[in-house]
Amino acid sequence: MISLPELEAAINYWRARSPSTGEDLKLCPQAAALAVPYAGMIVAHAHDLSLDTLAPAARDAYAAWQLVQSGKPPA
Repeated sequence: MISLPELEAAINYWRARSPSTGEDLKLCPQAAALAVPYAGMIVAHAHDLSLDTLAPAARDAYAAWQLVQSGKPPA
């Protein structure tokens, strides 16, 4: 299970690593992929969600963030 604060931390990691770009401040692909389930959790008032429910891009971004949290560099 992924908690809302964990998902937010993963988004913030990707935003710091690859800041928004362009006049419209577009999110990097990883942060954008994680923003979709994050918004869904907010709307549904959910506290956590299953990793299995993430789209592949979001799952990959979350997994890379977890590696960083464990002290391993991302690919």
